[in-house]
Amino acid sequence: MEGMDDQPEAASPEPLDRRAELSEFLRTRRAKLQPQDVGLPEFGRHRRVPGLRREELAQLAGVSVAYYTRLEQGNGRNVSAEVLDAIARALRLTDAEHAHLTHLARPARHKKKRRPARAQRVRTGLLYLLESMEGVPAYVTGARSDILAWNPMAAAVFGDWGALPPGERNWARLVFLSPAYRDLFVNWDSKASDMVSYLRLYAGCHPDDPELSALVGELSVKSEEFRRLWATHNVKEKGHGTKLVRHPLAGDLTLSYETLNLPDDEEQHLVTYHAEPGSASAEGLRLLASWGADASRRDLFDDAGRGPAGGR
Repeated sequence: MEGMDDQPEAASPEPLDRRAELSEFLRTRRAKLQPQDVGLPEFGRHRRVPGLRREELAQLAGVSVAYYTRLEQGNGRNVSAEVLDAIARALRLTDAEHAHLTHLARPARHKKKRRPARAQRVRTGLLYLLESMEGVPAYVTGARSDILAWNPMAAAVFGDWGALPPGERNWARLVFLSPAYRDLFVNWDSKASDMVSYLRLYAGCHPDDPELSALVGELSVKSEEFRRLWATHNVKEKGHGTKLVRHPLAGDLTLSYETLNLPDDEEQHLVTYHAEPGSASAEGLRLLASWGADASRRDLFDDAGRGPAGGR
C-alpha cells in the first residue's frame, strides 16, 4: 500500500497574522458587492472604493460604522455570533465563507502552547479500503492537502507519488510547481483556484501551523499565480464535482469526484473518482486497470527533473 511514510517536520516560520487575515477577508468580500446587488441606491457614478462602502455594509448589518470599522481593521475581540451572522448575511457569504469569518474573528480564548507537528498517519482499515477499490482512483489527503495514501488506480491517473520524497507529496506544490500538472488538468486554472481556496479555509482554522506558513511562503516566492490567487482570500470546502484529465494512454478522461470527510480525523479526506458508466472515460479507466502497475504515471515527475526515486 502506498503512502505509509511519515510526513517530516518542517522549520517553524512566522504564523499567519490572524488580524491581518480578518481585515483582508472582510475588505475583499465587501469589494465584491455593489449597492444594487443588495438593494441600496447608488448615489453618484464615481466611487472611491470598489464595491460597498463601510457605512453601507454597516447599515445592512445593523451595526455602527465605528464598530464595523474596528472589526475590519482586525479587532474581532468580543464580537458576538449574532453580529457575525448579520455581517455574513449582509456580505452574502457562503457557508464556507461564514465559517471562515467565524474562525478569524473568534479565535480560541485559551491559546494552547504550540506542540511539535505529529506525523500524519492513515488508519490500517482505510488503507485496506483503498486497496480494495479496484478500478476506482482514490486517495487520502490530510492537513494542507498533503497526499497521505493512494491506490494503484490513483497512481495510474495522477502519478506515482511514491516516486517523490514524502515532503513533496502535496497537491498545492504539485499543481503550482510541477509543469506536468498543468498538462494533466485540462482546466488547470480551475484546479489551481480550488487548491488555494482549500488552503485559505484551512489557514483560518490553523493560522499557527508552521508547515502551512512554510508552504505558503514557498509557493508565494515560486509562483506568481499562487500569489495572485492567495491575495483574493477566496475560501471553499472540498466537495464534489468534475475534472477533465488528459492522459497519455487513456486520452481525455471526464472524471467525477467525491470528497468524503473521515469521522475520526477532521483533517483527513477520502477522495474518489469515477466515470459515467458506458462512457469513453469509463472505458479509459478500464484500460488503465487492465495495465496494472505498468500504468503508473512516473512521467509526471520526469518533467520536473525527477525520476522514479522512491518507486513502489
